[in-house]
Amino acid sequence: MNGDFEIFDERFHALALPNAPLEKLSEGFRWLEGPVWFADLNCLLVSDLPNDRIMRWTESGGVSVFRQPSGFANGHTRDRQGRLIGCSHQHRCIIRTELDGTITVLADRYEGKRLNAPNDIVCKSDGTIWFSDPHYGINTDYEGGKQTPELPPSLYCLDPSDGALTIVADDFAGPNGLCFSPDESLLYVAESGPQFTPNPIQHIRVFDVAGNQLTNGRVFYKASPGFSDGFRCDEDGRIWSSAADGVHCIAPEGVLLGKIKVPAVVSNLTFGGRNRSRLFICASQTLHAIYLNVRGAARL
Repeated sequence: MNGDFEIFDERFHALALPNAPLEKLSEGFRWLEGPVWFADLNCLLVSDLPNDRIMRWTESGGVSVFRQPSGFANGHTRDRQGRLIGCSHQHRCIIRTELDGTITVLADRYEGKRLNAPNDIVCKSDGTIWFSDPHYGINTDYEGGKQTPELPPSLYCLDPSDGALTIVADDFAGPNGLCFSPDESLLYVAESGPQFTPNPIQHIRVFDVAGNQLTNGRVFYKASPGFSDGFRCDEDGRIWSSAADGVHCIAPEGVLLGKIKVPAVVSNLTFGGRNRSRLFICASQTLHAIYLNVRGAARL
């Protein structure tokens, strides 16, 4: 096994490739977030959040600017039609980039009050869009501009067919990254706690999913050092989570299997590339990638 991995459970041996090192793809950003893979275009989009831009990376062309200004974009996903869905801190909304390049605002208010700063986002196979809405993006001028929150931090489900917006969980101090299990029976959500509060509660919670209802919320995993921000599921239900020392691989029962050691705090990640077996890692000011012997969860 090469030095980029740390093993805590023998099961991790089969997931890490000894001849596939951690690669640095690009650097010089301010803070990377919101990665999303476009297999049909063979490219990665990623938010350089404090620089108010979305970057595009390709194997042949490297990094270029995809959109600037971006409304201080954070999390991204794709819907069932392949359109880009994103979170805007500055404009406090969820937006969709149509296939012709125009932008549609999908949600910016709940019961007449402005959303806070939508952070991370996923699409379910039924077309609904699930996103976290903490206060982080409007707490400072660094990630979108100080603004006054009008709603408590919450987790939402949006039905884009009629615009219906529903709170599915409101017992978070700082909801952050989220992802569904491969069969969508579970939803994992990061609790990152209130910003600037000493010793906040920080862990990943998991919920049972029935339609657009969440039940049986419980603690799944606590990262150390640091905390979980963004994460993704592989096709066998393991969670690959950001942390202060790299990427943590967690078994479905919540056991730490191993770590990919990264020389910077990791904020988010996504699977992509050939067969969805390459993990793209947002590590503070640097974009990394590594090939693994596992595939990211396929969309249903």
